Amino acid sequence: MQEQEFFYRLTPDRVLAAVESAGFVPTGHCSALNALENRVYDVRVHGQRDRPDESRHLVAKFYRPGRWSREAILDEHRLLFALRAEEIPVCAPLVFADGDSLHEVEGIHYAIWPRTGGRAPDELDDDEVRVLGRLLARIHNVGEATGAPHRRVLDSESFALEPLALLEEGGFLPPACAERFRRAVLELAGLYESRSRDVPVLPIHGDCHAGNLLRGEDGWFFLDFDDLVAGPAVHDVWMLLPGRDAEGARQRQVLVEAYREFRDFDERTLSLVELLRAFRFVFYAAWIARRWEDPAFPDAFPHFGTDAYWENETRDLEDQLERIRGGEAGADAGEGAGPTTAGDGAELTNKDFFWDL
Repeated sequence: MQEQEFFYRLTPDRVLAAVESAGFVPTGHCSALNALENRVYDVRVHGQRDRPDESRHLVAKFYRPGRWSREAILDEHRLLFALRAEEIPVCAPLVFADGDSLHEVEGIHYAIWPRTGGRAPDELDDDEVRVLGRLLARIHNVGEATGAPHRRVLDSESFALEPLALLEEGGFLPPACAERFRRAVLELAGLYESRSRDVPVLPIHGDCHAGNLLRGEDGWFFLDFDDLVAGPAVHDVWMLLPGRDAEGARQRQVLVEAYREFRDFDERTLSLVELLRAFRFVFYAAWIARRWEDPAFPDAFPHFGTDAYWENETRDLEDQLERIRGGEAGADAGEGAGPTTAGDGAELTNKDFFWDL
């Protein structure tokens, strides 16, 4: 069976067999968790064969084949181990008996993780923002020291031009809006190249929205570093606090002040926020297109590919460009422009940025 087919047809018995081959003793409990890019399962075990203990829950994560190389996945694991060594609250994978953190079954890489309890926050008060700002700075310090040489760089090529090429070459863009979509992406890419020319990049979380935070009895946990990239620090900042209104701008300033207790932050990079937000639109659409043969995706995105879908995507990009061209007043581009709205006119919340990339 090809790797992709095995990945699509992962069943509980195959998951449990992989967990058992890694030295654990499954109880038989196995339930799929909400994830699209990878396949993730909650598994209950009686401990390891050579170290039996009380039943506990683990998370088995099977990485989508062809997305990350083994070396790139290990970049993620090395960073998590380094963060944990600095007592920064992250969820790091378990180490197997052979000393490795990544195993393989049928050509599919997988890792086992402890299950972390807690709830994703609905909103953050200023004290919580300050705590997260200090933690984020420490994460970036460790990321810079550890490095991630096998990860992609967040730039106009990888987050705008390559996704555009995939959509065009795959015939996903309908004739009615293909040229408008292309013009918008090319202009966004050009603007980002000019504005980010002197902005340093470093290993960052890459998908640092509130859905990847948990708040439990032991405090905060940063989860899911699967989208680790080399990018500007401000990308994690805006994703953590994505609001475009005055309150979003104010809270970003609160976060930046706390961030500076551990690491310098160039406020001029806040001018990249709306461009990075626009890149997210393009990258997300291309991500769905790239995965369309996966049976889970047509069910998850039934409107993808319709004329109405692409008209909305194109109009959103054009509106975003107008906002960026306008050079709004405020601490960063886009501040004070009023709340972002979703397609139905409702104000966007963090849930709108919970994208399983």
